Amino acid sequence: MLTSILILVTLLSIFLCLWQWMVAIRFPLHQEKMSREFPTVSILKPLKGTDEHTEDCLRSWFTQEYPGSIQLLFGVASSDDPVCVLVRRLMAEYPAQEAELVICDPVLGANAKVSTLVHLYKKSGHELIVISDADVLVEGGFLKSFVAEFDCDRVGLANCFYQLSHPVNVAMRLEAMAVNADFWPQVLQGISLKRMDFALGAVMGMRKKAISGIGGFESLLDYLADDYQLGNRVAANGWKVTLSPLVVQSAAHAMSAKEVWEHQLRWARTIRFCQPVPYFLSVLNNVTFWSTLAVLLKPVPLTFGLWIAAAGLRCVSAWHCQAKLERQTPARSFVLPLLKDLFQLATWAMAFLGNSVIWRGTKFKVLSGGKLIRYSNP
Repeated sequence: MLTSILILVTLLSIFLCLWQWMVAIRFPLHQEKMSREFPTVSILKPLKGTDEHTEDCLRSWFTQEYPGSIQLLFGVASSDDPVCVLVRRLMAEYPAQEAELVICDPVLGANAKVSTLVHLYKKSGHELIVISDADVLVEGGFLKSFVAEFDCDRVGLANCFYQLSHPVNVAMRLEAMAVNADFWPQVLQGISLKRMDFALGAVMGMRKKAISGIGGFESLLDYLADDYQLGNRVAANGWKVTLSPLVVQSAAHAMSAKEVWEHQLRWARTIRFCQPVPYFLSVLNNVTFWSTLAVLLKPVPLTFGLWIAAAGLRCVSAWHCQAKLERQTPARSFVLPLLKDLFQLATWAMAFLGNSVIWRGTKFKVLSGGKLIRYSNP
């Protein structure tokens, strides 16, 4: 009976893998749109520290080919942050661009990024707000196409997929595969069942009416997954959350294997607390685990055949999805997708064995719903 159950679960995981691949094939990734009008935009950029990619990422926002007015607001918690020197230099290099460096003190809650957004929002002068992470690099025509999502008056929030770039070791390559090959098809699979009620935090555009309707950014000060909470609350207020086909780059700084593990574990525990049932069921997507387990428990021709089919499907679909997101042909690897699945199984299991996360060097306790309590000072 156990063998029969494992075979059925393996078949289910193969079906789920095919489902993700099909929705990924159908989605018009990288397709640009043309907006009917170009509203004035305030871009909020919370910053902390610099790395080898920061200058290129920030410069890409200064050089947007946008017909309307742009207000760039950069926020840091301290004037001693080294990123201040870089921002001031870019502001001097592009004097025609309306830009301001804002010292966002004091820190208003457990989520320092949201605290910065509260300060920046008070400085924003336009109806359309765009939030972007510090490590996001965009193409010159990104904003011109992105605002087309707001041609529909019912849209309160728009967001888009992102690509992890510049992996420098095996651990970072595994994380890049998790995002570039698996994450975006899983998102599409989810919204093929119901309307989108969450947001992806790399770039988010919002109407001020939608932000004020949820109590402003102040309502998110003590939550870890501020992007999820923002999209969830905007959708709950009756606004439409849309997914742009554009893709931005998230230029990851070099991380050790330990840092990658902590990052993945934080991500896993955040999702578990925000969406406990879908997170628990997400293990059914792990086709490598179920097919391998079936072979180990019952090494017969049927289970070996299922393993070969599952492994082949997994590798081909992961390669295709990664190639579509990155718009280039990645190296073909039979081992990496299977290794990534086993790594993800470990983070999935560890997410249930604790409620603490390490974020920006500080340890937090995560409560039900994703609320944060600081364990110790930074």
